Amino acid sequence: MTDGELELDAIGAETGFSGVVRVDRGDAVEIEKAYGLADRSYDIPNEVDSRFALASGTKGLTALTVVSIIEDGTLELTTTARSVLGQDLPLVGDEVTIEQLLAHRSGIGDYLDEDLGLDFDDYLMPVPVHELASTEDYLAVLDGHPPKFAPDERFAYCNGAYVVLALIAELATGTPFQELVQARVCDRAGMSDTAFLRSDELPARTARGYIEGDGTWRTNVFHLPVRGSGDGGIYSTAADVRSLWTAFFAGRIVSNDWVAEMIRPRSEVPSDSRRYGLGFWLRASGAILLTGMDAGVSFSSTHDPQANLTSTVISNTFHGAPPVASYLHGRLSL
Repeated sequence: MTDGELELDAIGAETGFSGVVRVDRGDAVEIEKAYGLADRSYDIPNEVDSRFALASGTKGLTALTVVSIIEDGTLELTTTARSVLGQDLPLVGDEVTIEQLLAHRSGIGDYLDEDLGLDFDDYLMPVPVHELASTEDYLAVLDGHPPKFAPDERFAYCNGAYVVLALIAELATGTPFQELVQARVCDRAGMSDTAFLRSDELPARTARGYIEGDGTWRTNVFHLPVRGSGDGGIYSTAADVRSLWTAFFAGRIVSNDWVAEMIRPRSEVPSDSRRYGLGFWLRASGAILLTGMDAGVSFSSTHDPQANLTSTVISNTFHGAPPVASYLHGRLSL
């Protein structure tokens, strides 16, 4: 066992980490370890090939799906949301563009506004979660939120913007969003273990998300949409996340010119010590980051394209991934 693995084990023991850690350098897997339980009721352990929800890590796949439709010529970055949405979501301004939605610069109101200091252990969905199974279903929660500011005025992280993007993708292609992600991202990247699963019918080898309260653990099944859409909810494995990075920077999902466009900074985000492109966070080191946290879910995957180095941490608890990811970032200089 390497010093790094011993230190990871110590951090895992100290924090009660439940999830999977994987580090890839080139074609070699340097670290691949699983901790904790995928199902606490039956004492089923997490395995290195367990599937976990990625929370907002999904946004990277959404951005790639939308950009692939742009690359086909069906949409443009300058296409307005209104020109595709028609009469839906009337509070989305006429000038809001796809690029602004991708870059979190649209200013539209958010159904899940993280600037409000949300408690993700709470029940935040404004409708019963079983009613959110298709992207069209999300119209019920997206509507009625007035704009926060004028389009392109500034950066403001917006979950709703990415569900609007999923709606636009569906309307522009006539294909359900989850099928678009499968065909345009997962299939091209060889991500055979990645899909928008229903939380109430999770298959084998899939970790349930857990929330701790009063010394007990409960699943997150009543906290999140029963099936995710553009802003979160896809399930994947650490190996598939590595495949995503490899395919992305090889130009197999969108062309290399579009890769460069997606990781071109659109905003400085001093509060997070990062910048943002189109669907991806950008670190000062030159590494690219996907991250997400939600009730019973935390995820962080950082890729350094120069070193072909990927560090991925996925957890089935809200607080699981950040301390482990922080340790790896320091150790790997990411």
